[in-house]
Amino acid sequence: MRRLPPLNALRVFDIAARSGSYAQAASELGLTHGAVSRQIATLEAWLGQRLFARSGRRMVATPLARAFAAEVGLSFDRITAAAEACGRLEARRILRVSAPTSFAMRWLIPRLDTFHRDHLGVEVAVTTVTTVRDELRGGFDVAIRRGSAGTGTWPDYRATPILDERNVLIMSPALFARRPIRSPSDVEGHLLLASETRAGDWADWLEEAGMPHLAGARRQVFDHFFITRQAVEDGLGIGVGPLPMLDIDIGSGRLMTPLPDISVRRTGYVALESLDVERTTATSGFVAWLAAERKRHSEESR
Repeated sequence: MRRLPPLNALRVFDIAARSGSYAQAASELGLTHGAVSRQIATLEAWLGQRLFARSGRRMVATPLARAFAAEVGLSFDRITAAAEACGRLEARRILRVSAPTSFAMRWLIPRLDTFHRDHLGVEVAVTTVTTVRDELRGGFDVAIRRGSAGTGTWPDYRATPILDERNVLIMSPALFARRPIRSPSDVEGHLLLASETRAGDWADWLEEAGMPHLAGARRQVFDHFFITRQAVEDGLGIGVGPLPMLDIDIGSGRLMTPLPDISVRRTGYVALESLDVERTTATSGFVAWLAAERKRHSEESR
């Protein structure tokens, strides 16, 4: 069994830390100031740690308490979302979507407005994963992962292809203005920005560009692609990034592709639905929308 702190004390602590006031917490919960103080003391005893310190006439959350409150608040948000998702059918449907961080930031979230316009009764709650393996864990209705939809690849899930991807050279327009890249040989001398989560991207692109001897060139490696992408935008160096995931950045002028005809196909993304859970209108509608976005982009790219 999980060894959980007293949940009622956690609820009182969450409001007290968020509002910064015992009196406000008492007012919201319909308790006395003393009752709030006793609940906080109970939680402090369980943790073996002070959570509030007196400042004048007020009790102020310690730095540790503020960090703890952020985690507690997120946990209560997830419990609320799970309860709403499993609640009355006529209630607003919360669709829990798990996706890799870069995919969520650069492709999914900027397009969610188009989904919500046609699905007014569904609210998409996105959680992200940043691990290299992108494990399928935690509660979700739809998980987006890199992979193919081939038979046997995802034995416990219904897999639908939703995005094809290819890697191209990316850089900031400002860096291009200072040191333009108009042919593969111009890459030499630039700092190569790479990501631990996308190992091999540079080697594959340089091979495709006919410049494999630059694989050992000076580079800086970040732990995740969304940090690498930001470093490229800031003009620290050049990178290899995926299309169409970066279409919005390129369209807005934050990034550019100096050699767009040199590209390397990568494994795309699939939407996964558990076979153990009955398919709902919300999940099927969301996956159908993802597939339609893939088809639309494919037609626009021709």
